[in-house]
Amino acid sequence: MITKYDIGENMKTSGKKLFSVWELFSIMTLAFRSIPLLKKAKAAGKMNKAFLERIMLAVTEVNGCAMCSYYHTKVALEEGFSAEEIRAMLGGSFADVPQKELAGVLFAQHYADQRGKPARESWERIVEEYGETGAYGILAVTRMIMMGNAVGIPSGSFLLRFRGKADPRSNVFYELMMMLAMVVFLPLTGLTALALNLVKTPILRFS
Repeated sequence: MITKYDIGENMKTSGKKLFSVWELFSIMTLAFRSIPLLKKAKAAGKMNKAFLERIMLAVTEVNGCAMCSYYHTKVALEEGFSAEEIRAMLGGSFADVPQKELAGVLFAQHYADQRGKPARESWERIVEEYGETGAYGILAVTRMIMMGNAVGIPSGSFLLRFRGKADPRSNVFYELMMMLAMVVFLPLTGLTALALNLVKTPILRFS
């Protein structure tokens, strides 16, 4: 049986880089820009809840967010995922992912690993696999959980610090700075995203 102690608090974080304040601003802006894309993909039946959760687990594994892994483990179990599949995904293995979702999950992992600048070939592959609407839905979900991870890593570490289980990558100054930045950036990134969408700035940049 999976518990929050198995997955959330004991998640491997070594070798995983923390996000900077300016990365947080960019990640939040891109996430807000992508909300209409996710709504469109859901309306077209291109994104179901199980697919969404697999993408979120894959990205969380890359970034090493204990808070997000605990929450999405809980949601995935409620969606009927097996404990074995969740353990495997949070360990970086996608052997149990349905074949029709695998390309999307692997793209999400690649996007996170490349810090939001995927290879053009990887994007073209998922457009071919899922169509433009489906591909943008995958991109939107990936960006949503990137924002969740960028906020969840310092927030989760700060809370766990009082139990002696803070993220070894972090320190209290970083945690407080990032939580304050999140509050300040919330209206700014929302307005920035709206303006960029209005002037039709490209939604995706490649490595």
